[in-house]
Amino acid sequence: MSAALARGCSDAPILRERGQREVFCGLTGIVWLHRKIQDAFFLVVGSRTCAHLLQSAAGVMIFAEPRFATALMEERDLAGLADAHDELDQVVAKLLKRRPDIRMLFLVGSCPSEVIKLDLGRAAQRLDGVYKAAGVRVLSYSGSGIETTFTQGEDACLAALVPQMPRNDAPQLLVVGALAEVVEDQFSRIFAAMGLTNVAFLPPRRASEMPSVGPATKMLLAQPFLADTARALESRGARHIPALFPLGVEGTTAWLTAGAAAMGVAPERIRDALDMPQTRARLALQRCQSELAGRSVFFMPDSQLEIPLARFLHNELGMTLLEVGTPFLHRAHMTPELEALPSGTFLSEGQHVDRQLDRVRAARPDITVCGLGLANPLESEGMTTKWAIELVFTPIQGYDQAADLAELFARPLRRKDKLDFGRPPVAAGA
Repeated sequence: MSAALARGCSDAPILRERGQREVFCGLTGIVWLHRKIQDAFFLVVGSRTCAHLLQSAAGVMIFAEPRFATALMEERDLAGLADAHDELDQVVAKLLKRRPDIRMLFLVGSCPSEVIKLDLGRAAQRLDGVYKAAGVRVLSYSGSGIETTFTQGEDACLAALVPQMPRNDAPQLLVVGALAEVVEDQFSRIFAAMGLTNVAFLPPRRASEMPSVGPATKMLLAQPFLADTARALESRGARHIPALFPLGVEGTTAWLTAGAAAMGVAPERIRDALDMPQTRARLALQRCQSELAGRSVFFMPDSQLEIPLARFLHNELGMTLLEVGTPFLHRAHMTPELEALPSGTFLSEGQHVDRQLDRVRAARPDITVCGLGLANPLESEGMTTKWAIELVFTPIQGYDQAADLAELFARPLRRKDKLDFGRPPVAAGA
């Protein structure tokens, strides 16, 4: 490896853009969080637009009873003609009477509730005092889309959980970030194979299983968009373990190794535990390598997953990185990822939609990773896209998911190749 490549992009210049943005709001995080915390309920205090967003994004089956809802703000609330706190108390009372299984209730702020300065933090404190004796905790966080991107909804939710975590002075490894249960179980098995049993996960699957935190806690971030949560945990004494994020074989190996090494596991025991799943994952990746190698990819800023994904696509699948845009670049969390990117990678932070679309059209990438609002217009121009939000909804972390992650990029290109093959050639002069 050359010295230039080894340095990666840790010192590379970054284009910072400020302008029109095209993102979902933080309410979208409820879609995966309500599946993760099984006895929690998310009550959005917002408008009918908020309700429509959640229903369409979640795709809830007609016979299912979801664990989220919207307390609709009507014109009377917005005009100050009704006491929003009294109305909220009534909605919460009806909800908890109808759903006695709820053990944690999140009051989720939205753009409308923030515009009228509705203090959901104070409301949550008051309601928590009312219902704590009945075994229900009431918390609040903001899911507003004002100056944020959609993955920050999870960050705000987990940050709200940190004050509820009991203190623990014993050494432990805390994995932070909502992971699919199948992924969490895989990581638990691998850590157990290394001899680590003092491993906890935030968020927990149930409100009663809240992990503890203290000065001997070492936290391993599973998601790159948890800046506020990490800051809150550090204020409780936890120490961050710098590592690649667990995407692909390279990232998963580095992530697991960093966590185990920080807890004192011997290098040979780490290698023994990782050897078989590593080999299996590399073999599974081979079926996509020939399809993706040499193809170009352009990342529009959307989820904050862009830099780890770019590292995976280039280092393990041989894709060419035209531009890697991210909404926010947290250097303390991203330094290992930046060092793993190829030297000379074009990085941008923030969004100016028009300028970025100009660069996409000029570059004509094989695939563009972007939000839903930009995907269809680009597809209509003959470009191939990948919905950024699908990469958050889908289990993509870990060894067993590495090939599935590669498939998410291979399938759109495969479809495009088939459509181009079946399209009749254009006659000269047509």
